[in-house]
Amino acid sequence: MRKDVRILLVGEPKVGKTSLIMSLVSEEFPDVVPYRAEEITIPADVTPERVPTHIVDYSEAEQTDEQLYQEISKANVICIVYSVNNKKSIEKVTSHWIPLINDRTDKDSRVPLILVGNKSDLVEHSSMETILPIMNQYAEIETCVECSAKNLKNISELFYYAQKAVLHPTGPLYCPDQKEMRPACVRALTRIFKVSDLDNDGILNDNELNFFQRTCFNTPLAPQALEDVKNVVKKNLTDGVCDNGLTLKGFLFLHTLFIQRGRHETTWTVLRRFGYDDDLELHQDYLFPPLKILPDCTTELNHNAYLFLQSVFDKHDKDRDCALSPEELKDLFDVFPYMPWGPDVNNTVCTNDQGWITYQGYLSQWTLTTYLDVQRCLEYLGYLGYSIISEQESQAAAITVTRDKKIDLQKKQTQRNVFRCNVFGGNGSGKSGFLQGFLGRNLMRQKTVREEHKSYYAISTAYVYGQEKYLLLHEVFPDFDFLSETDLSCDVVCLVYDVSNPCSFEYCARVFKQYFMDSKTPCMMVAAKSDLPEMKQQYSLTPLEFCRKHKMPPPQSYTCNTAAPPSKDIFIKLTTMAMYPHVSQADLKSSSFWLRASIGATVFVVLGFAVYRALLRSR
Repeated sequence: MRKDVRILLVGEPKVGKTSLIMSLVSEEFPDVVPYRAEEITIPADVTPERVPTHIVDYSEAEQTDEQLYQEISKANVICIVYSVNNKKSIEKVTSHWIPLINDRTDKDSRVPLILVGNKSDLVEHSSMETILPIMNQYAEIETCVECSAKNLKNISELFYYAQKAVLHPTGPLYCPDQKEMRPACVRALTRIFKVSDLDNDGILNDNELNFFQRTCFNTPLAPQALEDVKNVVKKNLTDGVCDNGLTLKGFLFLHTLFIQRGRHETTWTVLRRFGYDDDLELHQDYLFPPLKILPDCTTELNHNAYLFLQSVFDKHDKDRDCALSPEELKDLFDVFPYMPWGPDVNNTVCTNDQGWITYQGYLSQWTLTTYLDVQRCLEYLGYLGYSIISEQESQAAAITVTRDKKIDLQKKQTQRNVFRCNVFGGNGSGKSGFLQGFLGRNLMRQKTVREEHKSYYAISTAYVYGQEKYLLLHEVFPDFDFLSETDLSCDVVCLVYDVSNPCSFEYCARVFKQYFMDSKTPCMMVAAKSDLPEMKQQYSLTPLEFCRKHKMPPPQSYTCNTAAPPSKDIFIKLTTMAMYPHVSQADLKSSSFWLRASIGATVFVVLGFAVYRALLRSR
């Protein structure tokens, strides 16, 4: 909502503009009225909407046309004052004042107008019969009020309506000509309905309505009030209530009714609570709350965020197959202004045999977005209504900023759950196959991936000593001379060469010696395509000799040309190295070290599968 309101009073001389302002301030009719009142500011604590309000007078006798134009451009709302006993002043409303104001304001964002009939104490009749056709002609006219500066009739109401016209304008919500809500308002309220429909059954039941009411207005609805609301909808709409709950049509009808009855502040309260600004766009402050991230720190989702994302998955996984079909995924992202996940996501995370993103893949993609682009993650959580449904101040409450990596190294332990592995290798060395193998895809399945849907990232879980961690693989483009800071910044390095290509190893050796030989980042050499005949590498040292010389673990054989999903052992090793960069190379060469890590992983996977099946049964 706006931080202040600026009200400008214009009109013909002697209609009582200055008297209205002075009567408001002093609560009595002034004996002496100057040509023009000085600008006054009403503090926030004495206004109904708790917003500071500036009231500006205009006098033709004291101000130039240029000064008037400047005031029009600064005003948030303009009150055109006429005298109810002066027909000429009424005629000037349409012949002079409205055209003058409209000529100096943008057509797409007209300033709201209030028509003010002053001196009602001097006549016994109302001017409304003359004014109503004017209101119908000009959509920018919010309302009309008759008042009297002399006997203080409707003075406070006049300025309240002016304030309301700025803070709760009708224009963005409703089209009076069509007598229906504008498309942008319908879109916003539809998103609000879908976010509030916690079980995604297309109906707001009593619990959901009460949560919505409490969220927006800080108070639940009494049972009788709930029934009264539904009865009003039933009387006017055949399909507004279903199974004793409010449908989307019923929800939209209620807000149309609020607006038509002049209670549009109710609809604005709802819109603003769900993040919308005056243009019915989600506010940047809502989508991108402040989040402080220091150098060498990473961003992860916390436990509450994963619980929220799990609930979002569950509400859209209609067939309970623990995967999202294209239709289910489209439904999930229906509250977004665009589709955030492209076809490359299906090649970044785990999918089922039909190529649909699984529950694990869904959480993995959210984890990847949080790690690589936390601002995008905050935006996405905003669309899903995280702060509202989780009753948090903002989406920033979903994010854990990890401590500086240097502290992890000093303390020889880490609290991180996501580890990045940058994968280097020459063209054709098997990097892409290595990434896809991590997602459980053998060579046969990888051949079905279209080139334009290829991903340079792969993320999934790995279990080390019984702890579930995320390993994020990033395939680095093989341009030796132009490796960026991002290409070099990671928790573990994977150097991939093709055992069947005698020239393949040299690239890995060059990258290691140029960029990682003197760094503290652990490195692993991977002998890819190990199902093919091994060729002697055209390098001064064999890969094994090279690894021994530089105190690296021996080259790890890997192939994804298998009948079953490729082995994940190598990825457990990479995750372990990322988690324990301080572990000596001697330990890394020890088979007992890897055995302890993998046994923990096996036990965890077995237990995890049992828990997973139990959850499926309960669901």
